[in-house]
Amino acid sequence: MSVKNEAPDPRLHALVEGIVRIAGGDLSTRIPHSGARDDVAAVIAGINLMADDLQTIYQELEDRVESRTAMLRAAQVELERMALTDPLTQLANRTALNSVLSHALAESSRGEMPPALLILDLDSFKGINDTLGHSAGDDVLRVIARRLQNAVRETDTVARLGGDEFAVMLPKSNLVRARRVANRILTALSESLDVGDLKITCGTSIGLRIAEPGQSVDDLVMEADTAMYAAKAQPHSSIKVFEPALLYARRLQSVMITEMREAILQDQLTLHYQPVVDLASGRIEGVEALVRWNHPERGLLMPDQFIPLAEETGMIVDLGHWVLRNAVRQLRKWQQEQQVDSTFNVRVNISTTELQNLELIEHVRDILRETGVDASNLIVELTESMAVNGGDVDQYSLNGLRRLGVQLEIDDFGTGYSSISYLRKLPVNVVKIDRSLISGLGDDEEQRDFVAAVLHLIHACGLKALAEGIETAEQADVLREMGCGSGQGYYFGRPAPAAEIMVLIGRGKFGS
Repeated sequence: MSVKNEAPDPRLHALVEGIVRIAGGDLSTRIPHSGARDDVAAVIAGINLMADDLQTIYQELEDRVESRTAMLRAAQVELERMALTDPLTQLANRTALNSVLSHALAESSRGEMPPALLILDLDSFKGINDTLGHSAGDDVLRVIARRLQNAVRETDTVARLGGDEFAVMLPKSNLVRARRVANRILTALSESLDVGDLKITCGTSIGLRIAEPGQSVDDLVMEADTAMYAAKAQPHSSIKVFEPALLYARRLQSVMITEMREAILQDQLTLHYQPVVDLASGRIEGVEALVRWNHPERGLLMPDQFIPLAEETGMIVDLGHWVLRNAVRQLRKWQQEQQVDSTFNVRVNISTTELQNLELIEHVRDILRETGVDASNLIVELTESMAVNGGDVDQYSLNGLRRLGVQLEIDDFGTGYSSISYLRKLPVNVVKIDRSLISGLGDDEEQRDFVAAVLHLIHACGLKALAEGIETAEQADVLREMGCGSGQGYYFGRPAPAAEIMVLIGRGKFGS
């Protein structure tokens, strides 16, 4: 009896091929099935259902990965934007500026027109922060940023470098166009802006530099910055184009900064004293201490040759401490030698930076304690604008000095905000009338009437008056007749070393 072989089921071959393709990653594979209902058909149906599930899961996974990738890409773009953006003004920052400058300089080296760089520094921003607060200062910076953007083309780059310093990069520019843009910026920033209920004006100083072939980004920025500092030295908002001579001056300034630090440490500084006279009696009632610098190479330097640099660099605080300490020590020496009486005083000028130093009061207290000088013998001079415009820190310092017993004197009165309302509120003892009001007293009747009115204003506020810049006996006589208490000027004596001042005091009284 023979056995007959059955033909293989074709579905099994299709099943095996389908499983192999699915296992290889082709999840779209489906195994065809017949209408039969047996074990093979059940397996085919199960495999197809598994492929459906796998395809759905894989698609969901792909969608999730794509979504996450898009989110990561967006986050990366945002991080890059934030890394190149000033958070306060939303302008480009220094990093972004350096990048566009590098690109523009590279194009210039290939024969394109060079870029122009403007660097701007606001002229009165520190006063805004001090008087109105940092929140108001931030509002001002945002307004300035918008005005700068409106003053240039979309292809130009406006950046905030930090603080109140901005930059504008003009690609493919020349001196004529760069000057035109700079003037447009000056005009835009000269218009008043609203900060709360106040209208304020914030001008700017602009340094301009047209790039040269082969120039680096750092050199271009440094030279535009040098031009900007030269512009700030001019009296009003202005534009300064870079010149090589400015770079030499900047380097000389850097040398002077180093030398000034050494001067303070090595006692190269010295004090000269100018007498202050009681106009009624002619007696020298005190002196004003004025610093000089005995430069080892340049000789004796006057204050206007180094004080502005000290203020700009912040060294004015150390310099001011030196002046205050040595002036009070000199007064104590005179007292111990019985060359002056107990009412004799010394005047010392302080800067805005010193007034805003929270250590000022303790420093004055320590010097008075160290020397044994009575606080009433020290008179601190500050400008009228400092007293009027000072913020909370300034008022804290002024009130603290008054509590110590130190006398306060407004210098240069008559050149700024002269007003009875200000004088009544300020915590001061003495008002020094500016020399510009004294010069015409000899033969100008209207000037006499004006000075008489100023004196009446000062006396009405219960304050003492001192006139500076007296150069003739006639001026001294007129002021005495008007009731001015004290005087100072070349008529009584120029600033001189301590020993010469003592000789002057020993000669007796001035006038009749």
